Amino acid sequence: MKRLFATLLALWLGFALPAHAEGKRTATPYAPAKAVFDIYLDDPAKLGSALYWVRALLNPLLDAPYSYAPEDLSIVVVIHGTEIVTLAKKNQARYQDVVQRMRYYTSLGVTFKVCGDAAADYGYAPKDFQDFVEIVPNAITELVHWQQQGYALVTPQIMSKRFSVEEIR
Repeated sequence: MKRLFATLLALWLGFALPAHAEGKRTATPYAPAKAVFDIYLDDPAKLGSALYWVRALLNPLLDAPYSYAPEDLSIVVVIHGTEIVTLAKKNQARYQDVVQRMRYYTSLGVTFKVCGDAAADYGYAPKDFQDFVEIVPNAITELVHWQQQGYALVTPQIMSKRFSVEEIR
C-alpha cells in the first residue's frame, strides 16, 4: 500500500521512481599530478604494497583518457622507515622485486628520496644506496618542502587483509 501511494504521488508530481538505479562511470578531468608520498613503514616487507599506491596514481594518468606523458607528472617518494634497508646495495638480492619496481618508476620520472637522519640511524652512508636514490637531510623537512610547493601529500596505509573478496562480497 505504501509503495503504491509513493508511486502515485511520484507520478502526480511529475517524476518517476527508479526501479533499480545503477552507478555510472565518470572521467574526472584530472590535472597532471604533483604528489609527494610519505613512506614510513614498520616492516620492510610492506614496501611492495606501498608502491602499489604509486602505481595507483601513475597508471590512470598515463592511460586513456588522460594519456599524460611521464614528464607531465611530478611524483616524489620520501622514505624514512624500516623500508630504508630495501634500498641498501647489500640487500639488493633480498629485495630485488621492490628495487626493480622502483627502478621502473624512476624511468617514469618518479624520484626516490631517503631521509639522511634515518639512514645514519641505520649506519648507512650515501655510497651504500642504489644509484637512483637521493639522500635528503631529513624526511619531515622534505615532506614540508614539497607540500609548500603545492604537492599533494599521500601517505600509504598498509592493512592486513583478513577476509577474501568472496567472503565479504
